[in-house]
Amino acid sequence: MPDSRARRRVQEGSPPAPRTDRAPFILSIRPGSYTSPPVTTLALAAVEDAAARIASRVHVTPLLSNRSISERTGSAVRLKCENLQRAGAFKIRGALNALLLLREEDRSRGVVAFSSGNHAQGVALAARMLGIPATIIMPERAVAAKVEATRAYGAAVVQSGVNEKNRHEVAARIAAESGAIIIPPFDHDDIIAGAGTVGLEILSQWPEVEAIVVPLGGGGLLSGVALAATSINPKVRVYGVEPAAGDDGRQSFRAGSIVRIDPPATIADGARTLSLGERTFAIIRERVTDIVTVGDDELLAELRYTMSRTKLVIEPTGCLAVAALLQRSLDLAGQKVVAVISGGNLDFDLLSER
Repeated sequence: MPDSRARRRVQEGSPPAPRTDRAPFILSIRPGSYTSPPVTTLALAAVEDAAARIASRVHVTPLLSNRSISERTGSAVRLKCENLQRAGAFKIRGALNALLLLREEDRSRGVVAFSSGNHAQGVALAARMLGIPATIIMPERAVAAKVEATRAYGAAVVQSGVNEKNRHEVAARIAAESGAIIIPPFDHDDIIAGAGTVGLEILSQWPEVEAIVVPLGGGGLLSGVALAATSINPKVRVYGVEPAAGDDGRQSFRAGSIVRIDPPATIADGARTLSLGERTFAIIRERVTDIVTVGDDELLAELRYTMSRTKLVIEPTGCLAVAALLQRSLDLAGQKVVAVISGGNLDFDLLSER
């Protein structure tokens, strides 16, 4: 099996040292504009390398079965619990992979990231592990608990005047002034490869899996999982799930080109992205079977149900895949299905709002 390479590397020694032949990890970005990198040629080997690189610093999260969810969906469902990952979400995987690949001279310049929450925490924690100064740009309406956690990891947080539309511009300005390296939330090969280690683990933990359902925001997790899973077993079908108010991914998938939307009003704060990235979309278009949506009312109801049945803490974005199965937005009855729970950084006040 291809995924055995990564396991052998971890068993045989420590993660590889940072490469010194790489160009600085930075986007072609200037104040007032944001240009995505060229379309990716990312391959499974990059995901396997990422798995070996980050292995000593992240958790192999459990794949848990649940009778109640399986009975309601008519499928054999297992939950990939990235809510139990360090920093409470899968984002640490890509952030750590990216920072480990920075050259020493670039690390000394510090890093800048823009995020609504989980990428912020992932970069902040990864930077603390490696002794790299970090500045995180977060929207003013970001979940307070995620902002507090980001600061607790030692990062400087900038929020004044920041929203989902201009956060990358603020990051670009700070990077231009300070010389810091921008660590994007999803549209970079190193980020996608790190996220893809989730798919690598799923296929290792349950080789018989037939379908994998993944929450979708900017597409880093969905593209990474799809790349890893379908490279190992081309018969595996991978699906993305978005909040109905933020269905840019579904629109893009149907149209065959990237569709950009206004900032969506949704409780799934990790999916308030305005569009997919060029790299994530290229992989999604090639390797994902379909993208569906779940409304906020249904998402909140299924979040409460899932937390009560699993005894796990899950955030709304993290519950999108499970909600789609419970709502029968996808008909996968009789199949072996993994639903990825992408994060558990829940704003508990949300549970009493509706």
